Amino acid sequence: MNHAKKKFLGLTLGATSLVLTGLLVAPTHAQTPIRIGASLSKTGKFTELGTAIGRGYHLCTKLANDKGGVLGRRLELTVEDDQSTPEVAAGIYDRLITREKVDAILSPYSSPLTEAVASVAEKHKLPLVAAGALSPAIWKKGRKFVFMLLTPTSGYVKGVIDIAARNGLKTIAVIHEDTPFPKAVARSAEGGLQGLELVAKEAYPSGTKDFLDPLGRLKAKNPDVLIAATYFQDSVAITEQLKKMDINPRMFSVTVGGGLPKFYKLLGPSSDFVYVATQWEPEFITLRAGGLIPIARYYPGAQEFVDAFRAEFPGLDLAYQVAQGYGACQVLLEGMRRAGSTDGQQVRDVIAELEINTTFGPFKVDASGVQLAHKMVVFQWQSGKKVIVWPEELAAERARFPTPPWNKR
Repeated sequence: MNHAKKKFLGLTLGATSLVLTGLLVAPTHAQTPIRIGASLSKTGKFTELGTAIGRGYHLCTKLANDKGGVLGRRLELTVEDDQSTPEVAAGIYDRLITREKVDAILSPYSSPLTEAVASVAEKHKLPLVAAGALSPAIWKKGRKFVFMLLTPTSGYVKGVIDIAARNGLKTIAVIHEDTPFPKAVARSAEGGLQGLELVAKEAYPSGTKDFLDPLGRLKAKNPDVLIAATYFQDSVAITEQLKKMDINPRMFSVTVGGGLPKFYKLLGPSSDFVYVATQWEPEFITLRAGGLIPIARYYPGAQEFVDAFRAEFPGLDLAYQVAQGYGACQVLLEGMRRAGSTDGQQVRDVIAELEINTTFGPFKVDASGVQLAHKMVVFQWQSGKKVIVWPEELAAERARFPTPPWNKR
């Protein structure tokens, strides 16, 4: 096990200060630490993305401790393996809260696990900033303690559909895993077509590896645009099998998973021309909007975060899910600072009214806890590089359009 993985898998981790408020009180040795508990997927289908979220939690708490902690107290982060299973995650949080007596919690990864844990958080009145969940159902049950960090699911298709409409494309198809988040993305595609005709929608069970049948049905429809609402493993497999079956949409987009550097490492040139909607990218610290405005101005502390990641995890790729974990932790710590307390109800009330820019981007929620402020961008893999192509005001270059057939790349 390498040094970076050891740092993540350790149960008790150190902590970081927000870039949002600069006034910190020096901790006293007599004060007990603030204990924060979480589960993340160190095994199972969400391992790749859960590990990335965990690195963000670790960096956030570490940097906060380096700057004096929160409320004059150090932070201690305990992370346990939920095995990518909702029931296991719910049991971990219930035990962390009732037996381990943690002061606060951070979320697991994925909508199914967050759904299970949100009920536990609500029962014990502890705020839960969802670092990796977007299923609308989570926020439609009258819960008061769960908050959305990410751009809602419509953001995953809006940019791709806009590019397609601007380029005169006419038809679109969607393939998606039959679980809450991908289903929500698929519904968003149906509701935001901008004049495009939806000619097919295919769902597949979680864990599917062979996509030849649903892709065969899509091929018969010959859509101009194909959107795949995915996680990591299926984003790779679907791209591979599109090539194998010689399916040639003029635009092809994947959601979660396509932004991981490992996506290109596994697929090589086959990933070129693929569009990916992304919540955050490390390239933001160097890109300039319209050649004038540094994009990083919208993400305060981004340079410090990127530098800290490279120092803490040398040689590892910085996926945007790391920034998700970091941003969710920032919101929680800012809630504690402004509340002047770790009391769950008081911190919850502060977070509900927060309007701030984090390293991950803007945070503001509505009365149900749904994110209002955070925006997404779309990049396209171009010759092994991520190139932001939407929205126009942030685009570094134009999209390479249309996607050529496989036999002409």
